[in-house]
Amino acid sequence: MTRRGGLNLETDPIAVLSAGCFLFRQLGPDALRSHLDPQQLAVEKLYSNRPIHTAFRPQAWLDHLYVVVDGGPIIMRSTPLDRVIAMTYPAGCFGIRSLPVGFGTVSQGFPSLVEAYKTTDIIKVPVMAVKALYAENAVFKQRYDLLFELREKFQYHLLNCSTYPPQAVASLLRALVYQERTLGSQPNSTGEYYFDLPIDLIARACQLNHRTVEQVLKGMAKAGYLKASKSTESSVDQVLVIDPKGLKEVYGATRDKVPWWPLK
Repeated sequence: MTRRGGLNLETDPIAVLSAGCFLFRQLGPDALRSHLDPQQLAVEKLYSNRPIHTAFRPQAWLDHLYVVVDGGPIIMRSTPLDRVIAMTYPAGCFGIRSLPVGFGTVSQGFPSLVEAYKTTDIIKVPVMAVKALYAENAVFKQRYDLLFELREKFQYHLLNCSTYPPQAVASLLRALVYQERTLGSQPNSTGEYYFDLPIDLIARACQLNHRTVEQVLKGMAKAGYLKASKSTESSVDQVLVIDPKGLKEVYGATRDKVPWWPLK
């Protein structure tokens, strides 16, 4: 199993964590090896439509932190509305709110299903190693606490997701842009943000139907906020944000301020 970039997950998972994960990035392989035993780092492949765990079960702690290495996204679905309330892409982590570490001991919520939307390569880090790093490494602690802040801000954007379709989709895209920028994963060298973001996920996060989401994406592409994908199977789920600042205007717009949306 090889990660994009040539690093082998199975033979050197610590190097993969140090090179690509927000929590462990630039901490140094030597420093990580003092806390992490490569033999205890489980490398797994998660498949779509198979539940991973249910978050927020009272006093039901996880044994591992999940680090997303490649593929995904990993989503969290609330019940009973089946709304997507979290998305984790490569370089990110999930499971922190179900670990007895840091704010995890006071973080509460309603039971929510966590699953892979697409095939995902992950590394499972034992909770005892996470506890040790949190207690002894100030940089790790700061980043770990920041992950909780990002989760709250992601859901804050969704709370401001109005019934007006352009604003609803812009809310989700701005949440993702903020998240990936903070994690240092994006933008690319040209200032663009790429997301593997199927229409189904947008619809379930924004509470819109699929046809409406398609029309909003077309309108945003025509207005210059997104780059239109080529009509091939490999690109159908790609969303490329080329004007994140412009999305801010859509995010705060009212119905009469979005001329490219035909429905008033």
